Amino acid sequence: MDLRRGALELLKETSRTFFIPINGLPSGLQEAVTSAYLCMRAIDEIEDHPDLDNATKVKLLRSVSLTLEAATDTFAVNDLSLALAVHQTPLPEVTVRIGEWALLAPPTIAPRVWDATAAMADRMAYWASCNWRIQTEADLDRYTFGVAGAVGLLLSDLWAWYDNTQTNRSLAIGFGRGLQAVNILRNHGEDKRRGVSFFPDGWGKEEMYAYARRNLALADAYNASLGNGPALGFCQIPLALAHATLGALAQGQAKLTRSAVMALVAQVTGRGR
Repeated sequence: MDLRRGALELLKETSRTFFIPINGLPSGLQEAVTSAYLCMRAIDEIEDHPDLDNATKVKLLRSVSLTLEAATDTFAVNDLSLALAVHQTPLPEVTVRIGEWALLAPPTIAPRVWDATAAMADRMAYWASCNWRIQTEADLDRYTFGVAGAVGLLLSDLWAWYDNTQTNRSLAIGFGRGLQAVNILRNHGEDKRRGVSFFPDGWGKEEMYAYARRNLALADAYNASLGNGPALGFCQIPLALAHATLGALAQGQAKLTRSAVMALVAQVTGRGR
């Protein structure tokens, strides 16, 4: 099985939601976005791993970051495997195979994916080292930029690389922040049970809902600026799901049902017509 096919199969197992828009991307751009998604999912699994203490998370994330910073177009997959082989706790397949995902993107854009992943891993290590202590809205902005707003910037770079689609980069940051804010609201109860809260001091759900809506408005503007093409085809699905999830949470639902997700995806992509 070639690397692209194997990556898409694991992507489908990891996130059926993102598999749909990524699977619809044209050749070249599909490999680049798949590489970026799986690399970032790989380090996200380290940050969220329930059986790793924070010190180990910091060590692993910084090892990945430093290894990617030293990467060249011929760096060995084993380099990243060795960076992860510093403890005994099993890691998920998507994390163990991060070196393969790093090599999936076309060579002309792969270094940008490595740079983004290295920077995100380093930021995740910082937040793990302080147990994700969010005290102010500025702290929240720093966190949501580090793990999501920066992804919006990477996506903008990928669109420009592929077909010269130009975007407003401030809106791209809002796109990432908005999606992350919805995730924070959805996972708030689970996060609190593990002793972590991404709500600034003095904030309740009302303030976080306002933060999410403010950034989703920027995300709407970002999508509205995209012409018909693969960038819009990709972005409209996660944005529609974020809006729908925020509405469901506001009505007291824990999350969108699977059937609601699939119906919304079908509507957005036109398959439900």
